[in-house]
Amino acid sequence: MSTPPRVFHWDLKGSCSGYSSQQPPPSTQAITTCRDPLTRMKKKLIIDVDTGVDDAQAIMLALAAPDVEVLGITCCHGNTPLENVLKNTLRVLKVCNRLDIPVYRGCSEPLLASKRNAGDYHGKDGLGDVPDPDAPGLELLQKRKAVKAMIKIAKENPGEVTLVATAPLTNLAVAVQLEPSFPKKLKALYIMGGNCDSRGNTTVCGEFNFVVDPEAAQIVMDRYTCPTYIATWEFSCRSSLPWSFCDQWLAQDTVKAAFMKKISCLSMTKARSADYQKEITEGKGFNSCDTYAMAAAINDTLITESEEVAVTVELEGKFTRGMMVLDYMELLKKKHKAVIMKTVDLEKFKKMLMDSLR
Repeated sequence: MSTPPRVFHWDLKGSCSGYSSQQPPPSTQAITTCRDPLTRMKKKLIIDVDTGVDDAQAIMLALAAPDVEVLGITCCHGNTPLENVLKNTLRVLKVCNRLDIPVYRGCSEPLLASKRNAGDYHGKDGLGDVPDPDAPGLELLQKRKAVKAMIKIAKENPGEVTLVATAPLTNLAVAVQLEPSFPKKLKALYIMGGNCDSRGNTTVCGEFNFVVDPEAAQIVMDRYTCPTYIATWEFSCRSSLPWSFCDQWLAQDTVKAAFMKKISCLSMTKARSADYQKEITEGKGFNSCDTYAMAAAINDTLITESEEVAVTVELEGKFTRGMMVLDYMELLKKKHKAVIMKTVDLEKFKKMLMDSLR
């Protein structure tokens, strides 16, 4: 008889990798959770993005976290063509005064599928079609390509780097094909993508990031054996932000909030439309998809319930191509299982979002 998937109710104090010696923890109680608080190190992240509005929100969430060090941002096609993704990422870093963070050019198209973007939601430029005449130039990009940068950073920091993927998984698929040992060098992988209840937002049964490059998603689900945490489409829908909170969040009197309000206008208008309501599975409000995966990577106490199950991706079905498949019956005989997020501490999440725009 097969064993049921393990269900977790997380109530953790946080790991000992939270703070550097220069960054004191928030309370003396937190110090006692580490044998040697002086050895506390910042959480090291690589962020793989297709920078649309929710990617921008996720990046700003990471940059605002005092116990996080972003080692690099790798860019991929997705919400908008790659050239826009690169420009948008630099725009976000400029607003946050963090143009010191290296940005890398990644894959411009899927492995096999036809190109697909989300301009109707994020705007043709990916950031709400509100251009900045003073945006940073692409000469600021690193010469090294994204996939090689990922591999290099992981090799230099074995077992210490968490990869947060909020884009189609093309860069990740190419990385493991180029360097099969790459996943083993990661501390963890957090993904926004896929679905758990067969509900799609791009096709009948497919979530955008997985549908845009199903082959890449399948490679990552099968070959990344590091601890893997997935924020699915349905999970993000259930965790939508109340509109009253969004108004408060964007009304903060800061440069960051003004920027976010400007670039979010189009997507928030779209999110209130009748067509968009057909896409969401349940819950009312604004679904900031990518920020859930990022927030969980920053603070594991944010996720209050999850389940562990083997997953793969359907590549053939007429209606199901790109759908994430959860193997509850263990018929696939896969040893590696992913942690599927189920519920979130919404109050903690809202506080993180508020802090990210201050």
